[in-house]
Order: sequence, then structure tokens, then C-alpha cells
Amino acid sequence: MSRIAVLVPGKIHERVLIRLKESFDVIEGNPSALGAEAVGKIRGVAVSGTFDAAAIDSLPSVELISSFGVGYDGVDAKHAASKGIIVTNTPDVLNDEVADTAIGLLLNTIREFPRAENWLRAGNWKLGQNYPLSRFSLKGRHVGIYGLGRIGQEIAKRLEPFKVKISYHTRTRHPDAPYGYYSSLKDLAEAVDTLISIVPKTPQTHKTINAEILSALGPDGVFINVGRGWTVDEDALAQALKSGTIGAAGLDVFYDEPNVPTRLLDLPNAVLLPHLASGSVPTRNAMADLVVDNLVEWFGKGKPLTPVPETPVEA
Repeated sequence: MSRIAVLVPGKIHERVLIRLKESFDVIEGNPSALGAEAVGKIRGVAVSGTFDAAAIDSLPSVELISSFGVGYDGVDAKHAASKGIIVTNTPDVLNDEVADTAIGLLLNTIREFPRAENWLRAGNWKLGQNYPLSRFSLKGRHVGIYGLGRIGQEIAKRLEPFKVKISYHTRTRHPDAPYGYYSSLKDLAEAVDTLISIVPKTPQTHKTINAEILSALGPDGVFINVGRGWTVDEDALAQALKSGTIGAAGLDVFYDEPNVPTRLLDLPNAVLLPHLASGSVPTRNAMADLVVDNLVEWFGKGKPLTPVPETPVEA
């Protein structure tokens, strides 16, 4: 397998590089900057981030593009499929970590734990001076999950012990899901007081969390996003938080990362995280292993482990 060349076009988890070098001839760099001989040898790609149609077209011998992350919107999977190229991602290995983060972010947002800690660290806790009671509680809430895929289901399972009511919206109903189903996002937002978004980046999800949805959620509403910033109209969200249209928000993702709008940073009722939902050493190592294992399995056995839906059926 050492004769097979795999391209790493940019920054990637260091474990990917270490493991790739055990089995492949690793070529690092932008394909446009490589010589014709090197380009012609490349049969696999390991990528974290963007790999567009032009990059795909520049590699005539590539067979598989292994993407680091469950979301693979930076890779033009449809174009790859049209050329018979397989694209893989890293689902499942991060489900638990992201679901855990969603619950932690929800609790932090509702109970103001980060603000309370900062208040304590600033020396404000003194005899007779206590941190103000939090406006909200998780107790008795009705939580709506926007996107009941693998991670959404894990979030729902974690919510069950909190004794909250759980409902969801997806394009199609899950017949086995024991939660209330709403056929539209607006209907869900009107019914619940807490909305968790965990949908992927697609043309259909662009800025679906808008002023109308936030207004439907209401002044006691709490919005949590651990999916994609693409899904949220950040201007509308900032205005809703500032005006009291909704009560609070917890965000792990943003529209133009790593740029977080000042209008969100300035809000006391927003808890903001730097896209770290899957950011633990064990989970990122597992993701890195799956990136490499997809390449190993394809070139060793002709079968990728986790091909994305756009991948040709014959793969």
C-alpha cells in the first residue's frame, strides 16, 4: 500500500498524517502547486475543510476523498460522484460528544453558569451578596429538536432524564421516534419554548432560523445551535435577543467562522462557544482514525467504511 499516493491539501489533525504515513506515500500541499508527475500519482485525498470541483478536476487519478468531520459541505460530493469518485466522512464517532455539548450548552444558557463563574472570579461573592437568581429553569420545559438525525436522537435521549417534553421537526417523520412531530419548523417553534438546531448545511436549511421563527419561539424562548451557523439569520437573532423577542441563546457555530459578530458578543443573554462540540482528544482521535481507515479499506478491500449518500452506488 506504500506505493499509493494520498494528498493532504491543507491543515489536518496530526494523527491523520501520522497514520497515513504508515501505509501511504503522503503528498502535502495544494494540488495546483504540484508537478504533473505528483498529481498523476495521487489516488486518494484526506481533507479537513474545502475541496471544490476545480481541485477534484485537477486530480485525474483520484478515487476517494476522505473528509474529516461529519459535515462535508466543503467537499463538492455531487461533482465527485459524477466522476465516479467516492467521498467519505466521519459520522457516529462524534455523536456522543456533540450531544453532550448540546446539553451542557443548554444548561449553561438557561442557568447562566458561565456568567455566574465570571461574577465569582471577579470577587463579587461576599457576605450578603449572592449572584442573582437565574430567570429560567430547565424544569418543565418543552424542547423542540430541529433535525432528528443521529446526533439529534442522541440529544433527545439525553434530555429524557430531565423530564422535559420533547418534540421535533424533520422533512420526514421518524415512525419509531417516541416524540411529538411537527411538519413545519414554524409549528414546532410555536409549540415549544426551547429550540435546539442540529441540521446540516444544505440549500434548504439556509437561514431557516429567522425573525419569524424566533418570534414564534417567544420571550421565554431559548435557542441552541450545535449544527451549522449557516442555518441562522444572525442579524435577526441578535435583534431578537436584544429586544427580548426570545430570552436567551447558546451558540457553538456561526455563519462566518471564526468571525463572531460583535452584536452577538455584546449580548449578556448569549452563551458563545468556539465550535468545540466534538473538541475532545478521544473524539478527534476517533475522527482522525476513521479518515485514514476509509482510505485503508478502500485501497485494501475496495469498500469504504462511511461513504456519503452522494457516493456512486457501485462503491
